[in-house]
Amino acid sequence: MSETDNRNDREEMFEHFRFEVDKGQSSLRIDKFLVNKLESISRNRIHNAADAGNILVNDKPVKSNYKVKPDDTISIFMSYPPKEIEIVPENIPLNIIYEDDHLLVLNKEAGMVVHPGHGNFDGTLVNALCYHFKDLPLFQSGEIRAGLVHRLDKNTSGLLVIAKTDLVHNKLAKQFFNRTIIRKYLAIIWGEPNQDEGTITGHIGRNPKDRVKMYVFPDGSYGKHAVTHYKVLEHLGYLSLVECRLDTGRTHQIRVHFQYIKHPLFNDPDYGGDRILKGTTFSKYKQFVQNCFKILPRQALHAQSLEFIHPATGEHMVFDSNLPDDMKMVIEKWKEYIENRR
Repeated sequence: MSETDNRNDREEMFEHFRFEVDKGQSSLRIDKFLVNKLESISRNRIHNAADAGNILVNDKPVKSNYKVKPDDTISIFMSYPPKEIEIVPENIPLNIIYEDDHLLVLNKEAGMVVHPGHGNFDGTLVNALCYHFKDLPLFQSGEIRAGLVHRLDKNTSGLLVIAKTDLVHNKLAKQFFNRTIIRKYLAIIWGEPNQDEGTITGHIGRNPKDRVKMYVFPDGSYGKHAVTHYKVLEHLGYLSLVECRLDTGRTHQIRVHFQYIKHPLFNDPDYGGDRILKGTTFSKYKQFVQNCFKILPRQALHAQSLEFIHPATGEHMVFDSNLPDDMKMVIEKWKEYIENRR
């Protein structure tokens, strides 16, 4: 991994604190130094961050017994931004498919926002987690992304792993940082790619003309390195069902990468998939597509599988989830359409 890639990946974490050690500082363990500096953070939490490699001295991870030196630059990174708004616990049902004392894996429905922000300050997954786990310290902190190690777009369905303790949160975040967690998605795209298997590579950053959307910068002049591997599972005439595996986890990565290769996700309103891009000019066909849009009123994307090493037990965990009904129904309708065309 290049130095640039490592720096870009570090930007996926959020710097909470930064200190320049005084020239007159005597030799002192970094955990003691930080406890003195950060009155609101316990020594145990500092140890957890250090164990996960999230405490850096001069841009290199250190353990909690590191002795600080004059002129050291100390940074503390977390996988969530510093507290921005107050989180109100809400009794919202969760579809939990696995849970133990350390973590849970849930199946998020399309339409649920993962964490508050951008006008969505309630009804989010974090609001629900803070209610269901109100007795756990991690969910009493008021963090905007309490327990979250990764996220899904509002209208993307599928699997998420949630940490229940600060130590597990740090260790899972480290697995994501090291790209050892395997995530696979299923997507319905317009058209058929030139190859049944391939890799899409292109830096992703904010669209200069619309900051809500993302954009691919193929020359690498802006944005962050992003890699998406795909495999066509089924040809559906003017659509394809594809499996995607991510090497990186950029915002809207699958959606914007497939737009970049001119195969946007079916009914993706932000990246051009909510128009009829392939097919005939017959009015009957147009009505058929519009009916499919009504069945699946969102981008056709589902986080199907998740693999990681359990941070407490060391066990290899594998989880799979079925396609949601809206994507299933659209696939079946297109199969019928293809069959009736013959």
